[in-house]
Amino acid sequence: MRQFILLLIFSSLILFSNAQSSKLPCSDPVYRQFDFWIGEWDVYGKNGQKGGDSKISLILDSCIILEEWTGANATQGVIYKGKSFNTYNAATRQWQQTWVDNVGGSTEFLRGETEEGKITFYADHVKNKQGREFIRRLTFYKLDNDKVRQHGERSVDGGKTWITEYDLEYRRRK
Repeated sequence: MRQFILLLIFSSLILFSNAQSSKLPCSDPVYRQFDFWIGEWDVYGKNGQKGGDSKISLILDSCIILEEWTGANATQGVIYKGKSFNTYNAATRQWQQTWVDNVGGSTEFLRGETEEGKITFYADHVKNKQGREFIRRLTFYKLDNDKVRQHGERSVDGGKTWITEYDLEYRRRK
């Protein structure tokens, strides 16, 4: 009887251990704070004109939110395209975004703060073409289940004042 009880306890420990190890690494609820952006979107500027299309997917075992952006119109014969990789960094306890595009641009937003239905990213050391440094701020607002606002801003005075670079409304594709 004693051997049976020990075997039962040992088996339970193995099952519990396997259940814990099979848990996905990014299954903590903090990784789901930006899931409101997941989907396929038609994106419009404040002027009401279509700015582009965006597909937002959950990839790499739910650890990364991937954006795939395609602009609506060509500029100098080029359709602007880009991708962003968004993740929660458990070590810094902040969200991060890395943006790359087909015209050689990239921005690393290494600080990201969340509130209910809102996430704000900051890129602290961005340089313009003249080499002057500025701060970039990118805020996503969940307007409702089918609309998200993306507001991009820059500051040349250390964050005292902000200038809008773009203001977009994502409308969920039906």
